[in-house]
Amino acid sequence: MKNMKRLFKFKYPKIGLLIVTIILSYYIFRQPGILDILSVINGLRYLGIFIAGIFLSFGFTAPFAVGFFIALVPENIWIASLIGGLGAALGDLILFWIIRFSFQDEFNELEKTKTYKKINFFFSRTLGKVWKYLLYVFAGILIASPLPDEAGITMLSGLTKINPYILGVVAFILHSFMIFLIFLI
Repeated sequence: MKNMKRLFKFKYPKIGLLIVTIILSYYIFRQPGILDILSVINGLRYLGIFIAGIFLSFGFTAPFAVGFFIALVPENIWIASLIGGLGAALGDLILFWIIRFSFQDEFNELEKTKTYKKINFFFSRTLGKVWKYLLYVFAGILIASPLPDEAGITMLSGLTKINPYILGVVAFILHSFMIFLIFLI
């Protein structure tokens, strides 16, 4: 019986679920009937793009949002990119507030550990003030990519003292640019 439990136990269930979600969204958006469904969603026009932008911020719904953006043919890709970026920025701010308030006690405890202090000391000594900027750049790359935003948002909310309004503006710019590139595909 013990061996049977190990057969079905997966060490990384969240990563596995994310991979299954990506494969499922690829399969769904390759089906010819999906165009009929997208025409209904496309009837929402920019509201549908805004909602897809919100979904772009969350790891398990991002593949579906990317598929929606690839399959959609908006009238004006500039306006559609800005509206989708606005939705994604709203999604990132929601993530930011959830992570900041629900994980803050753990971040405070993490900052007290020897390992964190050693890593922070090493990078601040070797890279100086560039260390913080590299952290912002790396988090920005994670946010701008179609990868789940949770990693970048967690870095910013836990390891930095970023102003939420600045995060919203940066997320809006990065996501709008990324959505624009997706529309060009």
